[in-house]
Amino acid sequence: MKIAVIYNDPQPDRYHSMGESKAELGVMDEVKAVGQALIELGYSSVMLPLRPPLSQVRKELTLLKKQNIDAVFNLFEGFDGSPETEGAVVEMLEEMKFTFTGCPAQALTLALDKSRTKAILETAGIPTPRYQILTPQSLSSFHLDYPCLVKPVSDDASHGISEESVVNDPDSLEKQVRKISGLFDGKAMVEEYVDGREFNTTVMGNKRLIIPAISEIIYTLPSGKPKILTFEAKWEEQSVYYINTKAHCPADITGREQKQISLIAKAAFKLTGCRGYARVDFRQDQAGNFKVLEVNPNPDISPGAGASLQAAAAGMTYSEYIKKIIHFALK
Repeated sequence: MKIAVIYNDPQPDRYHSMGESKAELGVMDEVKAVGQALIELGYSSVMLPLRPPLSQVRKELTLLKKQNIDAVFNLFEGFDGSPETEGAVVEMLEEMKFTFTGCPAQALTLALDKSRTKAILETAGIPTPRYQILTPQSLSSFHLDYPCLVKPVSDDASHGISEESVVNDPDSLEKQVRKISGLFDGKAMVEEYVDGREFNTTVMGNKRLIIPAISEIIYTLPSGKPKILTFEAKWEEQSVYYINTKAHCPADITGREQKQISLIAKAAFKLTGCRGYARVDFRQDQAGNFKVLEVNPNPDISPGAGASLQAAAAGMTYSEYIKKIIHFALK
């Protein structure tokens, strides 16, 4: 079997100026790990780094189509500073009739719009924290309960998330909305902060879905620091947040809680049009209810990432995990 691995070649961008370029460089960990897994599986592979503009990507994919490729392993996360290109490239794969791993373009585009995703979940009766989309000009319309979390509407990898993102009063709300609006498309998402246990799980499959395992994010942060997955918690290894934020898998939960999370995760996966694999993030409120924070199509699958830890907890080696992802694409 011949597999083409596509990924974004990291380039200097707006994240570099914000000091948040490590997330984009992280894709290379995935590329190396997947490439090694393909060797162990006995597959031949073609590594194809993609660079802007999109017109050049189309040329590259047209040339790739002429090779005898059985499937494309899609590790493309969008060009640096332009997350919307993630879905655009998958649209090209669809148009050219490639078999490819992971989610379709529609799911990737939807998940990038956090407000639209939350609206779809709410309409289907899936609990998610109350939210508003605010700009500096619309702050007077704020009607949520403090504390709140302020984050970009259309971005991922915890870009723009710091300990200042949790706000408790009008002044800090205004400051963060202005900051995020200035950095990310002129607007910000503000949602009520759920101060409870945090979980996530990978959903795998197409029609028949499986949950490999459920992880809990354990915070041991100093008093006064909000328990959230900041950019530092994911990418800055020397930071207080990184050191004091760990994933525990499998989570210490009851059978009933496991069933609740699994049912909600599968429903969110289907509602957002995911396929192959995606991660669903949760917070548990004080009443014990699980609320969906986000749906993440094509999450990080580098060996140390949460999705891979969950596969390992289910008894899969990393190579077996990669083989299963390819299997879902071929199906």
